[in-house]
Amino acid sequence: MLVFKDFLTPCKYYMRYTLKFALAILYTFWFVPISYAQAVTLPNVVEGELYTESSHPELYCLAKNIYFEAKSEPIAGQYAVADVVLNRVKDSRFPNTICEVVYEGPVRESWQTKKQPDLEDAERIYHPIRDRCQFSWWCDGKSDNMKDGDAWRKAQEIAYRLVNDYKHRGLTEGATHYHATYVNPKWAPTLDLVGRIGTHIFYRWP
Repeated sequence: MLVFKDFLTPCKYYMRYTLKFALAILYTFWFVPISYAQAVTLPNVVEGELYTESSHPELYCLAKNIYFEAKSEPIAGQYAVADVVLNRVKDSRFPNTICEVVYEGPVRESWQTKKQPDLEDAERIYHPIRDRCQFSWWCDGKSDNMKDGDAWRKAQEIAYRLVNDYKHRGLTEGATHYHATYVNPKWAPTLDLVGRIGTHIFYRWP
């Protein structure tokens, strides 16, 4: 009997800590993500999104820019790209809203409406001129569908946190421009270098 008790005591010890470990894993990977997502998710959204374009258009524009410009970047790099957009909104040299900043660039009227001289301006269709936008994804000729659901949800979360909670706001220290490390734009020497985050180099006005 004594031998059995000696065997049972360590078994109870290890079973107790194994159970605690299993519950900790379950809490971390199941309950926390669910409660966190519910805390961020806004009403009337489609499945897989934190908010819709119609419910929060400015946040949606910012999230799209994060997704297409920096979805493969580390979290800091995604916040940095978003921070630049907000810096431009505050700068009088750029448009006054997030969406206007993101979609800034020359446009060309669609042939479908151009041939209708009596059409109202509000009904005319315009498309960005290829490779002449402020943010290249908007006029690179590629699809603008968000195919990576996890990356899209993360981009929406970053946009929400930055605008509403000011999380990491000012990360780029006032930068209004950036470019990838593998290019060397002509405008770069005319601005003050801020630094590098991920694969982007950031600049601000002198």
